[in-house]
Amino acid sequence: MEGGREADRVFTAETTCRGSRSGSGTVQREDHMNRSGDAEPPPRLPAAAAVDEDAELVKYIWREYLRPKQYEWALIAGYIMVFLVSLVGNSLVCFAVWKNRHMRTVTNYFIVNLSFADVLVTLTCLPASLVVDITETWFFGNTLCKIVPYLQTISVSVSVLTLSCIAQDRWYAICHPLMFKSTAKRARKSIVLIWLVSCTIMIPQAIVMECTSLLPELTNKTSLFTVCDEHWGEEIYPKVYHTCFFIVTYFAPLCFMVLAYIQICHKLWCQQIPGSSSVMQRKWHSFQCTNQAPGPGESVRVRTSTVCAEVKQVRARRKTARMLIVVLFVFALCYLPISVLNIMKRVFGTFKNTNDRETVYAWFTFSHWLIYANSAANPIVYNFLSGKFREEFKAAFSCHCVGQKQTRTKRRTRTSTDSRKSLSTQVNNVDNVSRMSDQMVLSNNSVELITSHIATQETCIET
Repeated sequence: MEGGREADRVFTAETTCRGSRSGSGTVQREDHMNRSGDAEPPPRLPAAAAVDEDAELVKYIWREYLRPKQYEWALIAGYIMVFLVSLVGNSLVCFAVWKNRHMRTVTNYFIVNLSFADVLVTLTCLPASLVVDITETWFFGNTLCKIVPYLQTISVSVSVLTLSCIAQDRWYAICHPLMFKSTAKRARKSIVLIWLVSCTIMIPQAIVMECTSLLPELTNKTSLFTVCDEHWGEEIYPKVYHTCFFIVTYFAPLCFMVLAYIQICHKLWCQQIPGSSSVMQRKWHSFQCTNQAPGPGESVRVRTSTVCAEVKQVRARRKTARMLIVVLFVFALCYLPISVLNIMKRVFGTFKNTNDRETVYAWFTFSHWLIYANSAANPIVYNFLSGKFREEFKAAFSCHCVGQKQTRTKRRTRTSTDSRKSLSTQVNNVDNVSRMSDQMVLSNNSVELITSHIATQETCIET
């Protein structure tokens, strides 16, 4: 994804520079032939004149081709803003989950992995990409030419596989809760597997990247117009590789995640979630109340709080699903331009004979900025759509003194812990009842059995 974009705009520079270097000699040669009528070699320029000519050539290249254009100054500002937001925001996400035990859920483990990949690509790849996009030159040598694009493709693979694991986890938890139980241990194993797979399948990217000069005659005089690009040997190899890369890292995971979230939304907003109380169970609650002697007020309050716990659980799942759908949408939007442009360039060779290379270069530059903008956008999405992350972000930027901050944190932690214990007890009660109701036939005996089970659960809650 990184290599080759600086070559989109320097073809004209190559032609013009060669013409500039040979222009004075051509004029002298034609003058000499006109005067004498014979094709005699022109006089050799002194060494000082050749040095001055090379210096003038480098100045000309900088002035006409390498100096940032007006829109490129805006691009520099955009890169700096993305760098700061991505680095600070994703670091806060990792710190928030590490600091608070109650935030160490399966989904948050995957979110931390996504943030870590974003921090990695921001630190290692963004500065080099900015320099290459502005100067159209690779200054960092052949070793980094292999490492930087390799790390960038690994980050892409880690991001898309992590989002796929999140979608799979939510799909099982909401659509099929009885089929698969996700745990933190399984999440950690999945994260390790994601990194191993990503590092393995992106090895070809590191092998084929090499440094070359677009102007070989200037190789020993300047590093300008040195590009880091892919060298495959056969023309069919890049077409196969980039087609597979597009399918594996964009198209197929995106289709899978879209289908998963469609079913999740259908369950959350249109149907009853397996594992929560249904309308029939509420009728059993009312059947129990009408056929038994009125119990103490505490029993009524327990039943009411159980229903409230179910409502809170559904609302929390909807908020989480909404946030993850927005994260997926931002990812698909940010990676769409570079995916399409790479297919057009590497597979179909669309830009080989184009006359408007400046526009092509601008599109590639903007598409690369969008990749890093996606890394900065995720913490912003968490801040606006997740109350827990928002509270932690506010606490990190709070200006209160240390003592007040610690006292407030202890109070909030104590309160949230008590409420979580109460909510967890109630939700477990709801889940136990619903699982029994899903597995039994609606008959008089089953109604009596479930009614007695509810009474037992309520007695446990009261004690």
